[in-house]
Amino acid sequence: MAKNTQPILKRCRTLGIEPMVLGIDKKSNRNPKKGRKKQSEYGLQLNEKQKVKFIYGVLEKQFRKYYEMAVKRNGITGEMLLQLLESRLDNVVFRLGLANTRREARQIVNHGHITVNGHKVDIPSYLVKAGDVISVKEKSRGSVRIKQIVEENAKRVIPQWLDMDRETFTGKVVRLSNREDIDYDVEEHLIVELYSK
Repeated sequence: MAKNTQPILKRCRTLGIEPMVLGIDKKSNRNPKKGRKKQSEYGLQLNEKQKVKFIYGVLEKQFRKYYEMAVKRNGITGEMLLQLLESRLDNVVFRLGLANTRREARQIVNHGHITVNGHKVDIPSYLVKAGDVISVKEKSRGSVRIKQIVEENAKRVIPQWLDMDRETFTGKVVRLSNREDIDYDVEEHLIVELYSK
């Protein structure tokens, strides 16, 4: 399985995103480069695509597949693309506060600690639907690390499209996410323009 091993803070600075979007509570000490040349239209589109890919930890082939799925859905393609990415199981686990970062959420899912509607799911790219119940496996609830993560994220704001019960380590997908639920700056229409050339 391919994975991104780039330095996170350096990549965040290059793409112009805050590390908090990824769940990392750090700041880069380096000053951003000043006097960069004006980017071309293609450069802006590519930058937006790379930003979204980096945030969700998705590589090119899989991202292209999500774009093709979004085109087939009813609605605005860019918003459908973001909705698909938000409904990935690893992202939902991160949003519920069961992991500190999306990378950690992917590992927790891969190791079989998460169930969806009572069935173990160990595929991070599994797409959840409205009404799905996501919870930590009974066996894993006693894990010191899982308890520690839930305590650390007790103050994290859970998005409106999700519902979380921290006592039982269980969350529910109330509805699929909307454009308003996205908590970082992205111009998804640039991604659509890039792929529709």
